[in-house]
This record gives sequence, structure tokens and C-alpha cells, in this order.
Amino acid sequence: MGSSPDSGGPASLGGLFTNLGEREAMCPAHGAYRSKGMRPNLTNGPGREIWTGCQACDADRKAQEAAEAKAVHQAREAKRLEEAIGSAGIPLRFRQRTFDAFVAATDPQRRALAIARKFADELPNDRRGAGLIFAGLPGTGKSHLAAAVMLRHAGRMSMQYVTCMGLIRAVRDTWRKDGDRSEREVIRMLGDEVRLLVIDEVGVQNGSDNEQNIIFEVLDKRYSGMLPTILLTNQDKDGFKSFVGERVFDRLIETSRWVAFDWASYRATARGAA
Repeated sequence: MGSSPDSGGPASLGGLFTNLGEREAMCPAHGAYRSKGMRPNLTNGPGREIWTGCQACDADRKAQEAAEAKAVHQAREAKRLEEAIGSAGIPLRFRQRTFDAFVAATDPQRRALAIARKFADELPNDRRGAGLIFAGLPGTGKSHLAAAVMLRHAGRMSMQYVTCMGLIRAVRDTWRKDGDRSEREVIRMLGDEVRLLVIDEVGVQNGSDNEQNIIFEVLDKRYSGMLPTILLTNQDKDGFKSFVGERVFDRLIETSRWVAFDWASYRATARGAA
């Protein structure tokens, strides 16, 4: 007659196995442990005895497998993020420019950082097409904060970083006979399909009627579709308005916040400290 498992004697396990109880065993790595045994009940007689191994070794193996799986997942995520950042066009120099890396030593700098952070926090749920216009001299951190916004959401939403001249050139390139994309496709991608568009160096060009029309068409689509946009410029408000034209300026002022980066260049400070 079989005994209970607690007694250490054999007992039937649903007819499929016979419980052999427990016995002392020794693990080279962890020392003594209790091993549990069972024997399958086969149609042609009893099967081979099966005894459990060291529980600590099992735990170590599972922990190692979990660590390896986590490492593989992290590597895949890192590669996916790197590809997303690359496809978004974020310049290589700015791919480590997070919010935490932004030097905010003055009240105006802290204000600009707070505005950019708030914009990034609200971006996933924005349905108004809010925007930012970062205005200031070169080297004041405009591109840094714009890249920080993009890095916050890289891989989780479609975005594109482009210079103003790059945008205009992308449209003009479609006019060539050997162009691989149509003007409509470029305008649709930048104006309708990209969730966040960052346009740098607005106002560096002459602002011809043709250039203003291209910019207007892209930004008008984003205005109509309530899609967020960040524009970076070295111009003051009058110079910016003169470049983009009154139609674009009126739409931007309605939906976008003007943020003045009115402090000295970080680059000049870094050179002076060197």
C-alpha cells in the first residue's frame, strides 16, 4: 500500500507516476539539497526513476536565461531606436542632446528648457497642432532642445528633422526629370504624414516668392491637419515674418509659442573656457 508524499514512501500520482518521496542529494555548487523522485507507470512495466536536480542551480539557470533574453531585447530596442533616430534625420551631433544635458544656468535658459519639456510631455496627446518657434543667435541651444523633444519620442511616433533649405531642395528636386519622388509625395510626407516636423535654419535663405510658397504649402497642411511643428530661426520677429511671409506668420502666431534664446552662444563660452 502506498504512503503519502510527506512520509517519503511511494504513492501514486494520478496513476501516471509513482511518487518515490525525497532523498538527500549533493550539488557541487550549492551543497546538500532535497531531491524529489518519481517513476512513470508504463504499460510494459515501471519506467526509469526521475529525480529533481538542485533547485538553486535551476534558479541560477532561469536567471541567466532571463538576463540573456533581456540583453537580446535591449540590443534589439537599441538598434530600433538608432534606426528611428537616423530615419528622423536628427543630426549626428545632436543625437545625445537630451533635456538633462542642456545647460540652464539663467532664468531665461531655465524658462526655455521648461517650455520644451512641457511641449514634449504634451506632444503624444496634442490634437491642436501646437508649435514652438525657437529664435536666437547660433549656438544658443535651439537645436539642442528641438533634438531633445525628438529624442524623447524617437521610435514611438513619426518625426522629421530638416533644414529649411533642405525642405525647399527636397521639393525642387522633384522637378527634375530623373526625380524619384513627386512634389505631391514630398509635400504630403512633410505636411500630412509626419507627426512632428522640426525645421531648422529658417531665414538663412533669401525668402523668395517661390521659397515662401513651398514653406506655406507644407505649414498650411500641418496647420489644417493640426500637426505640431518646431521652427528654429536666427531672426527676430520682423526678420522671421519677412522670410516666411505674412500668410505663414499669421498661422504660426496663432498656434505656436515664440521662445527667445536671447543669451550668448554656448560655443563662444566653450571656446573661452578651453
